[in-house]
Amino acid sequence: MIFLLSPAKSLDYETPVPPDLPSHKPLFMRPAGQLIEILKAKTAAQISSLMDLSDKLAALNVARYQAWRPTATAKNAKQAILAFDGDVYDGLNAKNLSAEQLAWADGSICILSGLYGALRPLDLLQPYRLEMGTALPNANGKNLYEFWGDTVSNHINKLQKADKEPVVINLASQEYSKVVRKKVLKARVIECIFEEHKNGVYKVISFMAKRARGRMARFAIEQQIDESEKLKDFKADGYAFAKAASSGDRWVFRRKLAS
Repeated sequence: MIFLLSPAKSLDYETPVPPDLPSHKPLFMRPAGQLIEILKAKTAAQISSLMDLSDKLAALNVARYQAWRPTATAKNAKQAILAFDGDVYDGLNAKNLSAEQLAWADGSICILSGLYGALRPLDLLQPYRLEMGTALPNANGKNLYEFWGDTVSNHINKLQKADKEPVVINLASQEYSKVVRKKVLKARVIECIFEEHKNGVYKVISFMAKRARGRMARFAIEQQIDESEKLKDFKADGYAFAKAASSGDRWVFRRKLAS
């Protein structure tokens, strides 16, 4: 079973990495390098317009593109699961996972990325900003979905080649999960939805849903879940599986906010 996660815009390269934590290079460094070359040719003003960034953020990322190297090392990169820093990764709280738990995550979690396509949690990540929805013209088409094509879907198929009944648990946003082409994917895909009860109705609240996705990923890591049905036992932060609101492969988890 493979769990899909989105990356994060915010990055943490200040917190030290645990000593002797394993790492490896991302699988798709060559195509990532092709995208970097496209980005390197752009000015800060062009990056600002392309990604709707402030001048300060645009300048920061222009510097990142220039500093990016075809070889990732402990000096210029950090394990992805520890480098990403946002709502999802607050919920995941990878800093407090054991080496054994991180090793399990490395074989079960796929972090989708505009620059890298697909990352394992212990892949060495160099600082960057490139959201999957960016309309960046490239040799394969007009955006990153066309650039990556079937690459990510085929990668997941390869990971689950030995599984008799492959399952993908989608904890990624729609923007990122679209890069996984279901027509190519051989696995069953289960969508996990997280809703809050507020003002008399249940609805998705973005930042809470992001954190919940991270919490479910952590739950899977801690329990080393290898059967999808076991995910229905998820109860972190007050969530519970809502059978009546769920249907087929759309699984809804709900909680009531304190009034």
